[in-house]
Amino acid sequence: MQRGVPSDLDEAIDLHRAALALYSPGHSDRSSSLNNLAISLQARFKQRGVLSDLDEVIDLHRAALALHPPGHSHRSSSLNNLATALQSRFDQRGVLSDLDEAIDLHRAALTFYPPGHSDRSVSLSNLATSLQDRFKQRGVLSDLDEVIDLHRAALALRPPGHSGLSLCLNNLATALQSKFNQMGVMSDLDEAIELHRAAHALHLPGHSLRSLSLDRLATSLQDRFKHRGVLSDLDEAIDLHRAALDLRPPGHSDRSVSLSNLASSLQENFNQRGVVFDLDEAIDLHRAALALDTPGHSYRSMSLIKLATSLQDRFEQRGVLSDLDEAFSHYSQLTQASNAVSHTDLQAAQLWTTSAEQLNHSSALTAYQTALIFLDHWQHLAGLSSSSHHFNLVRKTTSSLAMDAFSCGARHHALMTAVELLATSLQDRFEQRGVLSDLDEAFSHYSQLTQASNAVSHTDLQAAQLWTTSAEQLNHSSALTAYQTALIFLDHWQHLAGLSSSSHHFNLVRKTTSSLAMDAFSCGARHHALMTAVELVEQGRAVFWTQLARFQAPVDEISASGDMGKALVVEFKELSFHLRNVLEGSTQDTAQIRKLTVQRDGVISRIRMLPGFSRFLLPPLFSDLQSAAQDGPVIIVNASRYSCDALIVLSSQDPVHVGLDIAQTEVSEWSTQLQSITKDAGSSDHSLQQNLIVRILRELWQHIVAPIVKALKELIPPRSRIWWCPTAEFVLLPLHAAGSYVKNGDNLSHFYVSSYTSTLTALIRARQQVPLDASTPHFVAIGQGHPGTEKELPRVAAELRDVARRVTPILPFTLLADSDATVKRARDAISRHQWLHLACHGLPDREKPFDSSFAMYDGPLTITDIIGLQRPPLQYPEFAFLSACHTTVGHASSPDEAVHLAAAMQFSGFRSVIGSMWSVDDTVAGQIVSAFYENMFDKSGRLDCTRAAVALHKAVKKLRKKIPIEQQIVFIHIGV
Repeated sequence: MQRGVPSDLDEAIDLHRAALALYSPGHSDRSSSLNNLAISLQARFKQRGVLSDLDEVIDLHRAALALHPPGHSHRSSSLNNLATALQSRFDQRGVLSDLDEAIDLHRAALTFYPPGHSDRSVSLSNLATSLQDRFKQRGVLSDLDEVIDLHRAALALRPPGHSGLSLCLNNLATALQSKFNQMGVMSDLDEAIELHRAAHALHLPGHSLRSLSLDRLATSLQDRFKHRGVLSDLDEAIDLHRAALDLRPPGHSDRSVSLSNLASSLQENFNQRGVVFDLDEAIDLHRAALALDTPGHSYRSMSLIKLATSLQDRFEQRGVLSDLDEAFSHYSQLTQASNAVSHTDLQAAQLWTTSAEQLNHSSALTAYQTALIFLDHWQHLAGLSSSSHHFNLVRKTTSSLAMDAFSCGARHHALMTAVELLATSLQDRFEQRGVLSDLDEAFSHYSQLTQASNAVSHTDLQAAQLWTTSAEQLNHSSALTAYQTALIFLDHWQHLAGLSSSSHHFNLVRKTTSSLAMDAFSCGARHHALMTAVELVEQGRAVFWTQLARFQAPVDEISASGDMGKALVVEFKELSFHLRNVLEGSTQDTAQIRKLTVQRDGVISRIRMLPGFSRFLLPPLFSDLQSAAQDGPVIIVNASRYSCDALIVLSSQDPVHVGLDIAQTEVSEWSTQLQSITKDAGSSDHSLQQNLIVRILRELWQHIVAPIVKALKELIPPRSRIWWCPTAEFVLLPLHAAGSYVKNGDNLSHFYVSSYTSTLTALIRARQQVPLDASTPHFVAIGQGHPGTEKELPRVAAELRDVARRVTPILPFTLLADSDATVKRARDAISRHQWLHLACHGLPDREKPFDSSFAMYDGPLTITDIIGLQRPPLQYPEFAFLSACHTTVGHASSPDEAVHLAAAMQFSGFRSVIGSMWSVDDTVAGQIVSAFYENMFDKSGRLDCTRAAVALHKAVKKLRKKIPIEQQIVFIHIGV
């Protein structure tokens, strides 16, 4: 190894491997053997640069450290060895997690070297070096301040004549130079130069660190030249860089740095004196440096830009187009950077934007997009430094870059990036310093989101949600506007999703909307904007059903309106499809997104000009939503982290607000308790179940329903019908059954007849679907007591007989039971009949709600099957009784989306539906069904679907003393 013969090193490595194989785990010499092999591999890495050797070195040092637990005499050396190896790998690959780990290990090692220890200076320097590298990547000034303190402490431990003095001088000088670059204080640079000169004087020809001291002194002199313009500093810098390069022959690990530094000094000399030969030499040197800085290298971005800039300068001197083409070829390689998160990378991308703009190059738009992505990454990793310098750097960079990009054409992406970065930075600084002007400016930037075009992505929606959160946290007056903007974005984003009924799309909606609509409703209530609150909660809940309905019916109606309508629908669907694909496939194809958006918006505008379609794809106004209450008030009961409220919507006056003195956490607790109790109703202590359920119903009465009833008494007469429209945790609670449950006490059922609706729009749609076919409606009863893989239901046959006995004299009646009740036959029967009674197992899937199903003879009849049913024209189904378990149970964490079996039936056209909130007892179900149908016939003996709520109310009242409480309240009515 002294002679540098590669085969000797290879043989040494093989021998160390053989030795290690002899030291099995637990052997006292295993850690030494691991270390020996690691040292040899690291030596080979320095010679050949094969990264797999360095990866193995790190694994070996990790294994050795594991054998040196706290208290072990060799732990400090193991910490240092692993830290050094990780630092080397960072130098090669630029992965910041390696550098962060190296810093932690160096800190741990320093604790083993207290003041007075002979190795303390080395440990201080090691930690300082790693921190300085991190500062170069992230630009956090606290790292740099610590670096300077550590280097000063290390230098103080190196008296004149000490072998480590020169390195400590160099290190402190480099740190001071970095601080000068950040803060611009010339005394820091002057001190750095004097320290570099002192270090260079100690590195005589032949010294291993001479090239390093030459390079650093040259760089500091070049920096001083840039600020003072003294040409003698630049001349000395060039001479020193040449001398350093001579000491770094091909294969030297720092050769690319010297090549780049000499090239930059020659480029500067060309700028000052105009000697073209200097520029030619600079380009040759930059080419050589780039060849060594392979993809993934931490300095590759800057090497690309330096070469491109020099080529561009030569093009401007000589006009050779190949120089310009090559320059922009190098610029464009920045888009391939996978870990572009340093400020250096951002500076490189900004230089590209400047060059592209100056020369009106076609890559300008891509350059801005790349720079904005780099800015986002850099800001994300760097966080917000407490220093004004770092904050102002963020602010200046973001503002200028985003506005330039906006002018160039990356308008939408630039606006969103600028808003998010600037607003969050200002908000964070306000929270640190309390300067109100920062807060005002932050929300001024947020408000620019209202200028966004219709082509919004999921990312844009998240930006608007960030605005809502910030406005709520700081009680800012823009909160309601923020919610309105976020929900408009949700609407636009949903428009592009079109008619998708996939679980993937549902999950995107679920995760994105979360509590957005409920928080918006709360905000409207708190700001006394009650009609706006209704509009917002309607816009942001049950999004899946709302969008399906908003697309399906109007698009069909537009097509049927004439040739113009048909052509517009075809064009609209094609543009929506293409735009959706572009948005999902790329975040950078802004020009195409803009073009498609403009075309699609134009089609939408033309559709809105057609008679009767002025509100196409627009959310309903409160004046439209009021018609939901034409037969009785709709009560929206909302739970939000900010407040719980109820609004009573009436058909001919403003909403009435009822404040609820309860927190969302309490509502959530009741919901969780009730779900637990009813999960396996009847399987545990019956009296305990009864008591717990009654306790929850009393809580609901006291805190929620009684205050609402008090308000209703001033608005409607007793025994009127009311519709509950619950949100969030209230969706899972039986509001219809709230009461005191004491002798002579009040229960809701004493005052009003309850129905439910998932949204006001769903109820309006149900009212509008009056059958236009005057022929006699048909009734089908489908029962499956013997499903293939599920538990038998022995009472289904009796239940079907009872339904048949009551209905057969009135309507044409079809029965499908047992082996006749297959998926296909059931689907066909449901699509052809207006009245449906379904008795079988209901199988909710709380994680994949589209797979929720009814158990038929040969398999599941799913929600997807139901919403895909095709009906004859002008025929609307009227009523469905779902005598099955869990038919109103949706997604476990998103009940507001109401993707459950009863909702699917309502969407498929049934105006009135009876469903269940949890498990239904087979025997009790038969009793309720029998009592229900007794009350479903009007005075002339006809079935009327609008009587369903009253019929259920009377059936439960009749059986109240005969069946347990959880079965009395399990069925609910949905719809008209």
